[in-house]
Amino acid sequence: MLHIHPIPAFDNNYIWLLHNESDAVVVDPGDAVPVLKFLDERKLNLSAILITHHHADHIGGVRTLLQQYSAQVYAPGYEQYTFAHKAVIEGDKIKLTSIGQTFTVVWLPGHTSAHIAYLTQTALFCGDVLFSVGCGRVREGSHAQMLTSLNRLKALRSDIEVYCTHEYTAKNIAFALTLEPDNQDLIERKNAVEQLRSIGKPSLPSTIGLELRTNPFLRCQQPHIIKNSHASSADELTVFSAIRELRNHY
Repeated sequence: MLHIHPIPAFDNNYIWLLHNESDAVVVDPGDAVPVLKFLDERKLNLSAILITHHHADHIGGVRTLLQQYSAQVYAPGYEQYTFAHKAVIEGDKIKLTSIGQTFTVVWLPGHTSAHIAYLTQTALFCGDVLFSVGCGRVREGSHAQMLTSLNRLKALRSDIEVYCTHEYTAKNIAFALTLEPDNQDLIERKNAVEQLRSIGKPSLPSTIGLELRTNPFLRCQQPHIIKNSHASSADELTVFSAIRELRNHY
């Protein structure tokens, strides 16, 4: 049986660890210390590391982990990394027999130009592209690239679980309510997230279906969002760019 655990790191990161009670895989280990602690406590062998993009809070722990474990690292083939790794690109299949999972690589530029995600039959490990009720800042790519990437994710099955890497949900909901104050799904989600966070539980994972109902960056053609974005036109990219800029300063 596969277990997926969020390992908290820094102020609001999650390092996702997948294991079957013997072998483990981690996604975006920005800090090695909590990962090593988790592995040691549960006597797990780290067999692979999946990297979505090059930012320090996603790769900072890789070298230390490789000093302790002979794990295979997978990282975007659209940019260079100084640690040993296998470069992967759009459409590649990664078969991790140690945990019985196959991941499909999806290239999703926008937050960074080389950003990738890892998709299984049931889960999406999407780094900083899609957040719970939000999306990543456009750092190296363009708004058009980010919108295209998000629209690709919109086409996934609604029951796919979304494992993003930051606990931004509460603030993202507050912002989303400025655009869709009467969205009942969003109001219900606000209440549910407040309950989870009040007892120290993560608001993640989400699902594609839940994001489609509550995430403004996947809902740019909704009338209330068009209106409250104050965009210069109802064009999807124009509205997306407008609400991304509003969120940058929220």
